Amino acid sequence: MTDMDSLIGATIRVDGNLLFRGGMRIDGKVFGNVVAEAGHASYLVIGENARIEGEVRCDHLVVNGEIKGSVISTALLEIQPKARIIGDVCYKVLEMHGGAQVLGQLTHRDSSGVEPLLVVSGA
Repeated sequence: MTDMDSLIGATIRVDGNLLFRGGMRIDGKVFGNVVAEAGHASYLVIGENARIEGEVRCDHLVVNGEIKGSVISTALLEIQPKARIIGDVCYKVLEMHGGAQVLGQLTHRDSSGVEPLLVVSGA
């Protein structure tokens, strides 16, 4: 899934929770939880200058900005070089690039009992 249905632009500030379906990109600031609607595939991109203060929950998450709060990715979590996550992270598959920062606990979650897949990219 790569289609972006919604965009929070760089000059936008949201005070409150966001519930979304499909693809969303955030380049602005969100002070509230960002959660994908259950039962629908979701893809969320957090841009380099974006900032979220709240929980983030979706299937496929790409982070290159800052999140202060817990992160739950039920499919693939990509933490890019300029990303900074301050909070606990739950993931199924994790790809973390050199330079990325996570200040919290990383926990693998997979109902199938399969061992975690961790992909580390060079700097």
